[in-house]
Amino acid sequence: QVQLVESGGGLVQAGGSLRLSCAASGSVFGILVMGWYRQAAGNQRELVATQTNGGSTNYADSVKGRFTISRDNAKKTVYLQMNSLRPEDTAVYYCTARRFGTDYWGQGTQVTVSS
Repeated sequence: QVQLVESGGGLVQAGGSLRLSCAASGSVFGILVMGWYRQAAGNQRELVATQTNGGSTNYADSVKGRFTISRDNAKKTVYLQMNSLRPEDTAVYYCTARRFGTDYWGQGTQVTVSS
């Protein structure tokens, strides 16, 4: 089992920045991909960004150029730097990790962007 704990969410004005962190613990050997999804009220969960162990990244079109994902493989931690935040970025952000074909999820952290 992999446990994921997110931190760094909160309330910010439009145009501001936040940095999310997610630390993995437990059976972390074999984690290949870590990343972030988000779910706004009334919407389905959607991809924000992912990064492989090798450093390859994948971003949703809506966040390209504004969000940056990074990983500290030694610390088994993934970060999401969010700049130029918009009200439509308001959502619960979930950390995810894929290990041997199984996806693990954190409990989520709320990000609210006021206009």
